[in-house]
Amino acid sequence: MAEEYGAGEPLSQPVENRVAEKPSAIHTIFIGPNGLRAGWRLLIFLLVVFVLSRGLTFTVRHIPALRNFLSTQTGAEFSATGLIVQEGLGTILLIVACCVMSFIEKRPFGAYGMPMNEAFGMRFWKGVPLGFIMLSLLLAMMAALHGFSLDGVAVGGAEAWKYAALYFIGFILVGIFEELSFRGYLQYTLGSGIGFWPAALILSVLFGATHLSNSGEKLLGAIMAGAFGLVAAFALWRTGNLWVPIGMHTSWDWGETYFYGTPDSGILARGHFLNSTPHGPQWLSGGSVGPEGSYLVFAILIIWAIAIYFLFPAKTKAAV
Repeated sequence: MAEEYGAGEPLSQPVENRVAEKPSAIHTIFIGPNGLRAGWRLLIFLLVVFVLSRGLTFTVRHIPALRNFLSTQTGAEFSATGLIVQEGLGTILLIVACCVMSFIEKRPFGAYGMPMNEAFGMRFWKGVPLGFIMLSLLLAMMAALHGFSLDGVAVGGAEAWKYAALYFIGFILVGIFEELSFRGYLQYTLGSGIGFWPAALILSVLFGATHLSNSGEKLLGAIMAGAFGLVAAFALWRTGNLWVPIGMHTSWDWGETYFYGTPDSGILARGHFLNSTPHGPQWLSGGSVGPEGSYLVFAILIIWAIAIYFLFPAKTKAAV
């Protein structure tokens, strides 16, 4: 008896032997093996970020207290409250944009590298000491070569603890914003199109380039930031999500800005714990850029990558 298909029409041959219908050219342009192609998803994401940023700008303009406060924040100096407000707004905007893409793509938010069920968990707290230790090792190497010195306490007592907490909160927000920006949605999506490491290389170059907008930043510091981007991508590759890189990023910036009182990408902090002074040639001390401008950074980044390799097992899939 002939097999039946549809409204009782006999099949002339088994289904598996029939030639599949070729997709149209339009379908091929927009749809790939993984659904909507990565390039289109990136464009949608950038459009969502643009619309949200315009909405945020409009909102800020119509809240006089917030508008006036932000107008007092300059790019030449960090303030703890200014850092929290500015980075907090940016972080909220970015998380909302990723949530929109999660809804559009029908993927869990954690697929973009920042699973909320691991927020500030063990991986984050493993990353925190690693970032601070690497910064301290860099400064110790600079000091051994007479390129750096500590000059005593700048802020002490209860005020020191207050600023320590405020800057730590601020730099958590910096870590989330920068890691989720360059090694979160963009890394996930671009990587699905061209592969993890080509995407990581492109995004690390962009990450370094964005630092050139900081007052006091120079080319070497931006190159170092891009190289750090590759180390953070390696941590993502090993662990499967961003919480280790976020922890490392947080403590590195906190150590530079607050604890040691050095410039961070050319910017000093109001209310830092220690006073410090760079000495000698810029290739050693980093000059006005801060420790990130020292050539010794590249040796630290190699040590850092080796430490990540041994401290963390081979990558696992991101939690969802």
